[in-house]
Amino acid sequence: MGRALRSFAAYARPIQLQSTRSSSSCPFSKRQRSQIAPTAELNEEIFANARPYSEVPGPRPIPILGNTWRMVPVIGQFDISEFAKVTKQFLDTYGRIVRLGGLIGRPDLLFVYDADEIERMYRREGPTPFRPAMPCLVKYKSEVRKDFFGELPGVVGVHGDQWRRFRSKVQRPILQPQTVKKYVAPIELVTEDFIKYMVDARDENGDLPHEFDNDIHRWSLECIGRVALDVRLGCLSPQLNSNSEPQRIIDAAKFALRNVAVLELKAPYWRYIPTPLWSKYVNNMNFFVEICSRYINEALERLKTKKVTSENDLSLLERVLRSEGDPKIATIMALDLILVGIDTISMAVCSILYQAATRLEQQDKMAEEIRRVLPDPSKPLSYSDLDKLHYTKAFVREVFRMYSTVIGNGRTLQDDDVICGYHIPKGVQVVFPTIVTGNMEQFVSDPLEFKPERWLEGGGKLHPFASLPYGFGARICLGRRFADLEIQVLLAKLLSRYRLEYHHEPLDYAVTFMYAPDGPLRLRMIER
Repeated sequence: MGRALRSFAAYARPIQLQSTRSSSSCPFSKRQRSQIAPTAELNEEIFANARPYSEVPGPRPIPILGNTWRMVPVIGQFDISEFAKVTKQFLDTYGRIVRLGGLIGRPDLLFVYDADEIERMYRREGPTPFRPAMPCLVKYKSEVRKDFFGELPGVVGVHGDQWRRFRSKVQRPILQPQTVKKYVAPIELVTEDFIKYMVDARDENGDLPHEFDNDIHRWSLECIGRVALDVRLGCLSPQLNSNSEPQRIIDAAKFALRNVAVLELKAPYWRYIPTPLWSKYVNNMNFFVEICSRYINEALERLKTKKVTSENDLSLLERVLRSEGDPKIATIMALDLILVGIDTISMAVCSILYQAATRLEQQDKMAEEIRRVLPDPSKPLSYSDLDKLHYTKAFVREVFRMYSTVIGNGRTLQDDDVICGYHIPKGVQVVFPTIVTGNMEQFVSDPLEFKPERWLEGGGKLHPFASLPYGFGARICLGRRFADLEIQVLLAKLLSRYRLEYHHEPLDYAVTFMYAPDGPLRLRMIER
């Protein structure tokens, strides 16, 4: 992490690598459950007994620069790529609730490390919960391209009634299991092509190339394109070059997501002047809109001549086009699925495959289960077959628990609340650090042990709100069923025929926008 200038030394002392609290004063040494039932209404007595917001512990801001200086290179303390470690330091130093205020141009962040309080907040939220805003995406949709998005700007970076109206138009076809089942065969075909690509890409030792993480992005985009745009984009062609349209889409998605933290946590000059980073962000988003619009218009033309006898004949995209009659709605839906889905699913798969390659005992258990459920590898997959892969799904959940791809979820308070005994005012952005709570012994038995069986067996602690990779409630991830499908199909097809190993230096995890292995993912792929 960056070093602090001497002039800031007095203000830097609150942040330390080791806890400054003794075990007797640590809140978890005598942890109390929330005194408020999950669905109970707050009353005057609860507020009267709460401690003031000013007493919430956290790093002290300095005059003028607040806490924003802590994210500045060289002089700062926080490296955004190591923000998962920073959230753990907050817990060790301050306890179960931490206030990070004084961030120039944005509300305070409040980190909550108590799964009981997280459950209470989730269960009490209304029909239009506010996630912490993505100001850069909000500005793009509501100002830069208001001409295109208008009153239906989608679900990503959107809140309130606008979010509710748009989600109501697309959530039924996206979330129905019957819709997802239709895509088992298409995703299987994409995955078969990907595995053939992997086989050909190996070197003389059987190792996959340094840029294999980008190849996973190519597979992910091909899957999402098949679902959201009804096309095969050609991402898995061996002749793909850096100027090809699929690679440009991947690069644009990576840039758009991986620079969100930079645009939002550092000084927001881009709100007032077109900084180079902001200008490139806008160009990336314009490219997405152009691509999605073109493919949606092509799908609309195909639908005009398609013979349809029932709704089962329609793809997800065609159902949205037919029910809403507005291609712009389908375009924005596809844009949101691609924008969020490519990097999220790809980084999750990087983590899952790396953990499988370094945990051979558990990998062999998955392979054994897959061969038992699917004894004939040439037989097409079915949704019911995938549903029987209980240990394989448990392995994925355990990876998400220990190495959560999304380091946290959150909400922007719409009303005053009492959290961990403190009166928290409206407007504060509350962060639920899943990457930390999923690894706390207060909520999970033996959290440092990688144990997929914990998701299949009774006994032991496993708080349901300690690890929520897709969120919870009304704003749960819209594409989660498709994400699970893609991951399960890849593992079923790959591990039934190949064993993955890793014979290089261990990889650390780091945050881009997601939390994933940092470095060349040179997996060794060996026929079983």
